[in-house]
Amino acid sequence: MPPVPHHERTTRAAYDLVAEDYARVLAAYEVVNRWDRAVLAAYADAVAEGGGGLVGDLGCGTGRMTGHLRRIGLDVVGLDLSPGMLAVARRAHPDLACATATMAALPLGDGVLVGAVAWYSFIHTPPAEQPVLCEELARVVRPGGHVLVAFQVGDECVHLEHAYGRDLDLDAHRLDPDGVAERLEAAGLAVTARTVREPIAPEPQQQAYLVATVR
Repeated sequence: MPPVPHHERTTRAAYDLVAEDYARVLAAYEVVNRWDRAVLAAYADAVAEGGGGLVGDLGCGTGRMTGHLRRIGLDVVGLDLSPGMLAVARRAHPDLACATATMAALPLGDGVLVGAVAWYSFIHTPPAEQPVLCEELARVVRPGGHVLVAFQVGDECVHLEHAYGRDLDLDAHRLDPDGVAERLEAAGLAVTARTVREPIAPEPQQQAYLVATVR
């Protein structure tokens, strides 16, 4: 078995550490704002038009977004790197199907999903290592299926040493929409929609959404 990459080890450790605090802090915030809701509604419509089926929430964390995806009509399974975050997700959503997994090696068969949502989950993988994530998306989502990727816009790596009341070691990468689009296209997906919006407080930077279809 190949060694676990450094960014996976630190990401898992950080989210295991802050899982309970993360859930408590974010409980005071809306799951999604109006622009997020619009993008997600359009995505759900695209999945429904294709006949529906199982969608993967990749990097589901505590299940906040997974719950929203279910409320808007999607059949969702949650996958996350952090057992600590999934423990919170299972408590908050007892009927949620979820499992521990890395996005670089998803425990799913080829083409078993009709879609996948990577909602701010690419950000903890360095851009140079993201092609494998895109290749996994192309593998597990059937041809014609839709992928939605959301992330903060930029070109720097933000290193977090303290968050959610805890000392930790976590990198968060701001990403160039063109670069993410190129990596998706290289893996066999066709980018069909691209939206960049201005920040909404307390966000410090623009936010991007890319939708792509598996060829």
